[in-house]
Amino acid sequence: MTQPAHLHPDRLFPSAEPARGIARELYAEVADLPLICPHGHTDPSWFAENGRFSNPAALFLTPDHYVLRMLRSRGLSYDDLGVPRKDGKPVAEGRAAWRLLAANYHLFAGTPSKTWVDHSLHWAFGITDELSPETADRIYDTIDAALATPELLPHAILDRARVEVIATTEFALDPLVHHQKMESAGTIGRVRTTYRPDDVTDPSRPAIVDNLKRFGELTGEDITRWEGLINAHRKRREYFRRFGAVATDHGVPTANTADLPLVEKQALLDRILAGRHDANDAELFRAQMLTEMALLSVDDGMVMQIHAGSRRNTDPLLFTERGPDLGADIPGTTDYVGGLKALLSRCGNEPNLRIIMFVLDETTYARELAPMAGYWPSLMIGPPWWFHDSPQGIRRYLDQVVETAGFYNLAGFNDDTRALLSIPARHDVWRREVAGFLANWVAEHRLTRSSASDIARHLSYQAAKDAYRIS
Repeated sequence: MTQPAHLHPDRLFPSAEPARGIARELYAEVADLPLICPHGHTDPSWFAENGRFSNPAALFLTPDHYVLRMLRSRGLSYDDLGVPRKDGKPVAEGRAAWRLLAANYHLFAGTPSKTWVDHSLHWAFGITDELSPETADRIYDTIDAALATPELLPHAILDRARVEVIATTEFALDPLVHHQKMESAGTIGRVRTTYRPDDVTDPSRPAIVDNLKRFGELTGEDITRWEGLINAHRKRREYFRRFGAVATDHGVPTANTADLPLVEKQALLDRILAGRHDANDAELFRAQMLTEMALLSVDDGMVMQIHAGSRRNTDPLLFTERGPDLGADIPGTTDYVGGLKALLSRCGNEPNLRIIMFVLDETTYARELAPMAGYWPSLMIGPPWWFHDSPQGIRRYLDQVVETAGFYNLAGFNDDTRALLSIPARHDVWRREVAGFLANWVAEHRLTRSSASDIARHLSYQAAKDAYRIS
């Protein structure tokens, strides 16, 4: 019987010797290192409650927008895939949704989603059979039985995956009830939060006025005054740090920043609170708030992540029926050089500032991100993200950024996922691709074998700890 591709020990390694042999050796040195997961979107209730996952579909299908969007592209209904609706109308039960996934699993050939699912099925459940209509029920029952055991509870999964640190991401108005529970249980530190203020910094959100009012009530600040608004952020950042936060996160359509005089900032805020802002005002407010967040990071040391370039929730029907972040997001072009000019001019030389740049526009790797990180001490390049955290995406990334930025201006790897079991799969792909990339350079006598070993360990583990200032 042919060995499944995802179980082959040389998967993703260079095809030719001696590079393939060197890649094997480098990978062996990093394969079992602990995982640092400083940014992601796993549900904090999983870690606060440590309860069992309800069924296999809830683990592999409904939280994974990568999987959902592919099935949607072939005309499958989110109702039939079991994705909850805002109106509470019934959707498919777990087994029915799972069978539908299995019947269409061939659609994922060549995609990273298949790599992650196959890896997860084997890693967590010992399953080597391909998911298909014939194996669907047997695999479902195997997973379902395992989910009832202590070994598949969330904390046990973190232990098995050797997760040293994992960060969830919460909005500014989030009460952090799950993190409060973890604080009481003494698990804050391993599981941390991240401050994402988009709910009060993005005026394109329909509820922005109400959100800002709630923000003022939550912090006791007068957010109708610009100074009060910034003080409100200062207080919430401090609150988030109580629950382990070391970073902020900003999901913005562009990387534009601004540095307006106070009178113009106040006038902009007045228009937004009055509901009289337009799209240009929304962009300007987001731009100014990125600069304000950088200035706050200069004060408190929180690492600033800028996730730019996604045109989010482009399907209004899906958004209305079920909410955000379910697959209808498309990359856009990004200008980091012009976009960050105002911010960097204001505080780019501050020694306490660290900004990690994430981009979906791969044309910026060699032209913008690598030269910027190769000069500004406050800038680092985030790993390939979202549509590009794939084997080919990682190869394109390393090929384009390393020659200008070097290895030590890279922030290591973030899994950035909502699917818990895909975390070890994603890190494994990263480590294999790093090993393969370095092996080729050793074979070409561009790196010594000992340097490659040091760099592989750095990019697989230490880089993320250093970038996010995790002690």
